[in-house]
Amino acid sequence: MTKVKILYVEDEPFLGRIVKESLESRDFVVHMATDGKQALTLFTSNKPDICVLDVMLPLKDGYSIAREIRQMDSQVPIIFVTAKTQTDDVLKGFETGGNDYIRKPFSMEELIVRINNLLAIAKPKQPGAAEKFTFGKYEFVVSRYELKIGEGVKKLSHREASLLKILCENLNTTVSRKDILMAVWGDDSFFNSRNLDVYITKLRDYLKQDPAVQIITIKGVGYHFAVS
Repeated sequence: MTKVKILYVEDEPFLGRIVKESLESRDFVVHMATDGKQALTLFTSNKPDICVLDVMLPLKDGYSIAREIRQMDSQVPIIFVTAKTQTDDVLKGFETGGNDYIRKPFSMEELIVRINNLLAIAKPKQPGAAEKFTFGKYEFVVSRYELKIGEGVKKLSHREASLLKILCENLNTTVSRKDILMAVWGDDSFFNSRNLDVYITKLRDYLKQDPAVQIITIKGVGYHFAVS
C-alpha cells in the first residue's frame, strides 16, 4: 500500500521534530521544511498528498505558500497551523486556498483526524463512483467544494463540504448525529455537537433558494436530507 506523503512546514525545531516523528510513527511519509522557500522546493520535488503549513514563517508566510501551491495544484488539501484566533485570519486562510485549519497548541490525534478527513474527501473516486451530486436545482462538486445553482457558485469550507457529502450520500434517509460527528469531527463531544448545529444552519442557508431541498431535524436522532 502506498504511503501518504505530507509536506509539513514548521520553523520551530522542537515542535517540528515532535510532529514529524509522531506522523512517521503512524506510517506517513513526512517531508519537512522550515521556511517558505524550502517548502515550495519540497512541494515541487515530492508532490505531496497533503500539506500542513504553519502560518508564521520566515521568507514566505503560510498564506503566500498556499497561493503558490494553488497555482501549481488546485486540488491538494492544505491545512493551516496557526496561533492566531481572529476570524479574519481564519477567513484569509480559506481565501488563499486552505481547506482546514488547526490552532496551536493541538493534539496529534486532532491533527491526524483532520488529515484523514481531508484525504478521504480528496481521494480519487473509484470507477463509477459519483464525483458530484445533483439534488433539486443544486449541483455539488465534491472535490472542488463547490455548490452550484444556476450560474451561481458557492465555495464551501472543508467541514461544510464533508457534512453536505454525508447528507448527499444518505439522500432521503436519516443520519444520526453521532455518525455525522464521528465522520466529520472524529468525536461526538458536546463542543463538536454544538459546532454541528452551526454548520447545519449554514447549509440550510446555502440551500434556501430551492424550497424542495430541506435538512429536517429528527429530534433525538439526527438529520433527514429530503428532496421532494
